[in-house]
Amino acid sequence: MKKSFLIALLFCFKIAAAQTSNYDALIRSSADKIEQKVIDWRHDFHQNPELGNHETRTSAIIAKHLQSLGIEVKTGVAVTGVVGLLKGDKPGPVIALRADMDALPVTERNDLPFASKVITTYNGKETGVMHACGHDAHVAILMGVAEVLSGMKKDLKGTVKFIFQPAEEGGPKGEEFGAERMVKEGVLENPKVDVIFGLHMDALLETGKMSYHPGAAMAGTGDLKITVKGKPSHGSQPWLSVDPIVVSAEIINSLQTIVSRNVNLTENPAVVTIGAISGGNRFNIISEQVEMLGTIRTFSDADETMVFNRVRQISEKTAEAAGATALVELPYSVHYPVTFNNEALTTAMLPSLQKSAGADNVVMKPAKTGSEDFSFYAQKVPGLFFFLGGLPKGKDSKTAGPHHTPEFMIDDSSFKTGVIAFCNLVFDYPELNKK
Repeated sequence: MKKSFLIALLFCFKIAAAQTSNYDALIRSSADKIEQKVIDWRHDFHQNPELGNHETRTSAIIAKHLQSLGIEVKTGVAVTGVVGLLKGDKPGPVIALRADMDALPVTERNDLPFASKVITTYNGKETGVMHACGHDAHVAILMGVAEVLSGMKKDLKGTVKFIFQPAEEGGPKGEEFGAERMVKEGVLENPKVDVIFGLHMDALLETGKMSYHPGAAMAGTGDLKITVKGKPSHGSQPWLSVDPIVVSAEIINSLQTIVSRNVNLTENPAVVTIGAISGGNRFNIISEQVEMLGTIRTFSDADETMVFNRVRQISEKTAEAAGATALVELPYSVHYPVTFNNEALTTAMLPSLQKSAGADNVVMKPAKTGSEDFSFYAQKVPGLFFFLGGLPKGKDSKTAGPHHTPEFMIDDSSFKTGVIAFCNLVFDYPELNKK
């Protein structure tokens, strides 16, 4: 069934290529005209970043721009989300395009004229706020796409739903946020979405290039909190204690065996990381409690279940053997499914990406162990999530600032390619699905 669907899509694409060629020049010309506007938007968002579910300034700018284009706008979706609806003059499918809006609690260390100087309090600590993952560019690109497509409304087949989403990076424990909340609030309905496309900047991929991966493209993730409780004592009398720091060290070391000894690495990779540990407050006091925070990344439901179970088993039994206890909260506050690119859709739309960036500039890359809540959309409708290079030409990716770091930086010259790619996907997809 899947094979016949793919063959049909590919056959239709050959026909569609000639029919859509007339739009290519107009899309590129329009993208050229608004390139500087997209760059200026991105600089503004970068200089004024907002954390998840607090993107009020960003949302207001987006809504005002969409309304100026005559696009139907709904605000306050999933707290601060914005949804725009552009109805083409010709019948066709409903195509969703998504951009995430939130920044991160990171203090920027880049010498840029538009560098962020915003300071906030996060988890009780003062920190900077920075677009350290490229969401500012995602928003600017999609605003540009909305402007190009609204100017081509008479040629547009179907409806485009622009989804500007808050809180992709996470939200408060115990609350639904981001894509999961948007889906539950009906963002894929009224009108019902047929297909969804999303892009993400890649700071380690050279500008002008794109990458993709069919199937499981990004890992599913669950964060974790482990609380180890022991017995306190004076630091000079450890025999009177059950030292939670020593127990925690044993747990951390033992958790590393899950990937090396329990996961079948010939099938899928996996990651178990402890990223934070906190316990004690003085050199000569053995504390009563230690808290650890971490993340797990897997590429299948079966692997996730196995890894989750092993984390609980190792933590609880290691603590028990030492006379301590371990409370494992997993997932703790974030749980994203695997980001899955529909394989038939990916293959069929690959020519659209290739004509946007040039065939030699579009490469298939291994799956990423990063996670994305785009996965919640792709669970409901066929989805394609691809990456847009932002590494300045001539710069070594080994010395560039990775995502979620103070040195993260992307090249403005890549944004126009993102605008063109989204527009091509919108114009090509209806031709592929003609009855």
